[in-house]
This record gives sequence, structure tokens and C-alpha cells, in this order.
Amino acid sequence: MFLKSTQRGKCFIEYIPAEYAWVPIEADGYMHINCFWVSGSLKGHGYANELLEECISDAKAKGKKGITVISSPKKKPFLSDPKYLAYKGFKIADDAEPFFTLFYLPFDENADIPKFKEQAKKPHISEQGFVLYYTAGCPYTAKYGPLIEECASQNAIPFKRICIDCCEEAKNAPAVWTNYALFYNGKYVTNEILSEKKFLALAESLK
Repeated sequence: MFLKSTQRGKCFIEYIPAEYAWVPIEADGYMHINCFWVSGSLKGHGYANELLEECISDAKAKGKKGITVISSPKKKPFLSDPKYLAYKGFKIADDAEPFFTLFYLPFDENADIPKFKEQAKKPHISEQGFVLYYTAGCPYTAKYGPLIEECASQNAIPFKRICIDCCEEAKNAPAVWTNYALFYNGKYVTNEILSEKKFLALAESLK
């Protein structure tokens, strides 16, 4: 489900039953928020509250146990604000390295506590060089994934791009944030969707 404010700008929420969410979580019976974004001048007007309340009402109407969403202990790019989630009653269900937190809002105090899948809690791969796992669910990743690959090729930087193209692959991904997961020499680097300039700066810093 995709709900957008009538205001112009980035003000929307996107959610799906957790069983079908393209993230490695175990949260059967929950509704999972894929993306929740209220930006710039649209903040502070109650739009986030309205969108979240619509999501909660829909989840309750469908008999869900609650809501889940991936965030972090401190605000990170492309992740929902943890302070806002806590303010709205979300609790911490699980953690994953290096900085991810699974928040949940149960509708019943006896509801099962969701969790990250084990293979993603300590992200690591065996391949060397840069390896980017991503989905095409976000237009920014669909755009910048191929651009970064071309940039790396032009600068003789080892790079492999892996587009996750089904729910099963996403459930078994090596990192919890499947929208964009960049590794270098096997280690997780960032969830931030990089421009060519930022990528080159990162590559230089990791030499």
C-alpha cells in the first residue's frame, strides 16, 4: 500500500504484510513499513502522524498483530527517525550490525516479538572489492546502482552489482537493509545511496 499526502513534495508511507516484505525479518502477522518519508518544509505539520495513523488503522482492519519498521539507534539517511518512532509507541524488537534496529508497534501486549533473520544480523560476504546488493523498489537505487557500476568501471575499481529481484532472495540477503547494501572486501560499508562523487571519495578513503 502506498499513501501520499496531498501536499507537494516527499510526504508518503509505503507498507506491506511482513511475510511479503523484501527484507530479512521474521514477523508473520505484522504489517511492515518499507518507506516512511516526510521531508523539508513538510515536517512539523502533522502529516507524518496522519500517514502513520492510516497505516495503523489499515493494519488493525486487516487483523494484523502490529507494525514493524527498520531504523537505527541514531537517525541515519533513508531510515525512519528512531526518536519519532519511540514517541509514537514503537519498541525495539531486535538489532543487527552495524547500526540497524527493528522497531515494532504491537496491538496486543502478548503478540510475538519480530526479529531479524540470523544470516543478516552480522553482515559479511566472501567476495572482494565493492559489492552492491540492492532492490529496484526505490527509484534512487534503480538509478544510482548502474551509475555507480559504470563509475567504478571507468576508474578501474573492482565492483559487482547484484539486483535482488524476488522476495525469497531479499529474505535471505546478507544485510537487513536490502534497498541498498554496499560491501567492501567482505565488510558492510553503508546503506546510503551514493552519487558518483561520494562513491569515489569512499573508494579513496578505503584504500
